[in-house]
Amino acid sequence: MKSTTLGLLLALSLGVFGAESPLTECSPRAGLPNFFAKLGRGDAVRIAYLGGSITAQDGWRPKTLKWFQQEFPKATVSEINAAIGGTGSDLGVFRLRHDVLDHKPDLLFVEFAVNDGGASPEQIHRGMEGIVRQTWRENPATDICYVYTIAGNMLDTLKEGKLPRSYAAMEKLAAHYGIPSINMGLEVARLEKAGKLVFKGAKPKTDAEKAVLGDKILFSPDAVHPFADSGHQLYLDAIVRSLGPIQRAGKAAADQPSPHALIKPLVADNWEQAKMIPLSRARLSGGWTQLDAETNNLAKSFGKRLPEVWKASQPGDTIEFKFKGTSAGIYDLVGPDCGQVIVRLDDKPAALRPRFDAYCTYHRLATLMVGSNLTNSLHTVKLEIHPDQPDKAKILAQRQETMDNPKRFEGRAWYAGALMLIGDLVGD
Repeated sequence: MKSTTLGLLLALSLGVFGAESPLTECSPRAGLPNFFAKLGRGDAVRIAYLGGSITAQDGWRPKTLKWFQQEFPKATVSEINAAIGGTGSDLGVFRLRHDVLDHKPDLLFVEFAVNDGGASPEQIHRGMEGIVRQTWRENPATDICYVYTIAGNMLDTLKEGKLPRSYAAMEKLAAHYGIPSINMGLEVARLEKAGKLVFKGAKPKTDAEKAVLGDKILFSPDAVHPFADSGHQLYLDAIVRSLGPIQRAGKAAADQPSPHALIKPLVADNWEQAKMIPLSRARLSGGWTQLDAETNNLAKSFGKRLPEVWKASQPGDTIEFKFKGTSAGIYDLVGPDCGQVIVRLDDKPAALRPRFDAYCTYHRLATLMVGSNLTNSLHTVKLEIHPDQPDKAKILAQRQETMDNPKRFEGRAWYAGALMLIGDLVGD
């Protein structure tokens, strides 16, 4: 295997960012012993990719899958694509069972550094530790690797020799559990600082534009989603360089799996008990209809993610349930024809939650959080479609979007598929 050693990676980081820099491209920690043992034996191996839109792209995910298949031709290497754009670990921890664990992965890559960029370290710890503990409770032989992608001002933070906030929060967990991590943004920052990379720009179309770009690598059109042939190639290269040190760090014998221990949690309120429950187990008013995946396009599109897809569209249609626990939400869709929902939790004042935002020129998966970090007691929830539409034209204008066809944006629909609970449903 051709890979750069950890020492060289550290020297590379220090040479660019200064002797005081704590940054390394790879932290091997306890390695991926079970995964590499199975690859070495030529077994069937499943790699799960849990992340956001950067992982959903035709980029580092299929590139690494192909690399493993080529490097280990005797093994049967397949993927579990569990990437959903615009989502972070706060949803990932709830959908982990349905999207990942039920498919029995041998290796789990977790990529939420960008989409968790605006979350507090405390929230990151709850979600990411919940993912680790659920995984190892289900199968202690599953190896986990954190990968950190880059977007926006993370570039400047890395160039200053510092870890972005989400990276630092995840590194604390990785160190606690001995999970290897790969900082895929570090080489991007090094190249940009050296004047060898353009972080954001359009693909050159004319000879003059090509001359301006010269030999520089064009990373991304939007400072988030890398180009497949350049930005995502840098991500692949970072992973390949890191796999040698990670493989050497593994301690398991080649013929025997080494189970990962569920040691004392880093944070006591982590979301290890997060779960998804089909919406049909809640009390639904008469206006709700379950969509048929054979005949409904939305149900076809999202049926692999949502356990069920239900629709209601009339003001006053409700979802009601009681639960004993600390957090609750709804796994749903937002889109052009969606409205807004009144949320009532216990005796708290009602809150209004739009199911439409500036990206809603299409339907996509989302979450409506009812409450989190509540007292661990009995809670009552009532969710109701509001009679008024949000100001869709104004909301779209935030991103210079317009209603291409006003009829597509009519309606107050709400599409939902599951309850997200940390706790247990009561009285269903």
